[in-house]
Amino acid sequence: MSIEKVPVTIITGFLGAGKTTLVRHLMQNPQGRRLAILVNEFGDLGIDGEILKSCADANCPEDAIVELTNGCLCCTVADDFIPTIAALLARPQPPEHILIETSGLALPKPLLKAFEWPDLRSRITVDGVIAVADAEAVADGRFAPDLAAIARQRLADSSIDHDTPLGEVFEDQVACADIVILNKADLVTPDRLAQARKTVLAEAPRNIPVLDVIEGRVDPRVVLGLGAAAENDLDARPSHHEDHDAHDHDDFETIVVTLPSDANAETIVARMEMIARDHSVLRAKGYVAIAGKPMRLLVQGVGTRVRAQFDRPWRADEERISRIVVIGERGIDHGAITAVLTG
Repeated sequence: MSIEKVPVTIITGFLGAGKTTLVRHLMQNPQGRRLAILVNEFGDLGIDGEILKSCADANCPEDAIVELTNGCLCCTVADDFIPTIAALLARPQPPEHILIETSGLALPKPLLKAFEWPDLRSRITVDGVIAVADAEAVADGRFAPDLAAIARQRLADSSIDHDTPLGEVFEDQVACADIVILNKADLVTPDRLAQARKTVLAEAPRNIPVLDVIEGRVDPRVVLGLGAAAENDLDARPSHHEDHDAHDHDDFETIVVTLPSDANAETIVARMEMIARDHSVLRAKGYVAIAGKPMRLLVQGVGTRVRAQFDRPWRADEERISRIVVIGERGIDHGAITAVLTG
């Protein structure tokens, strides 16, 4: 048996930045290596896992795509993460590289610390941490406001005395990364892309590459095989939460809304735009059964930007149920959001 450690790439990034799109691209271009994928969902439905399973092939069969939906990875290390990794490595043909797509709300450093566990340390190594960021959101300064912007906000509103939780999440992800991918670069002007790059570099404690990418299409040789051994390099990856032995996600709430059967695609898209605009919804995604259509409609909203596409036919053994997972900051109006989506 080989004593070489199996490399693990952690893919982190804010909600809707394009992590799943990047993972799909890497699955389709595995460089001849057997892959396994761990998806840490936030919410009650495994939407990202379903998206990735539709890409399964010989290099990454469906049973090598594992969803962990019952909690944050770094909070459930002993119960979920270690047994899952052990089961993957015990397969007759174990993976040669593991990709972990974290929840969009995850702080990456506690997960890195999990690799210090003796059961893991001798068998796997963190090849690299890839932070995926939405170029448009970063250019807007929504998640990582600069000091001047914060100062202006303080002058305008005396109640503001620190970064928002979203800003801290973004900063921790960048601070932990070996590479930052500015995804959806085609949606911003060159000037705004330059501003997004500047914002990222201002948060990076080390000199790291920042790549402009469209639809997650990046050469796998650039992001895999980094050999960073990040678990040995924790001090170089600062966090806002160094003094906390544990953390929670109390700043965010999830709602799962079941829609009436046989919905209308245009109506659903319009309603998702409405809840983002009127109720400060950060992220919404799900599968919808459309009247007269044999295929599922995958809908994904990042803020008020909503995309919809048919992904595969409904199987004969599954019920045509339409559900949307909605994520927002604590205090969002469950009843109003449900009323808008269900009409």
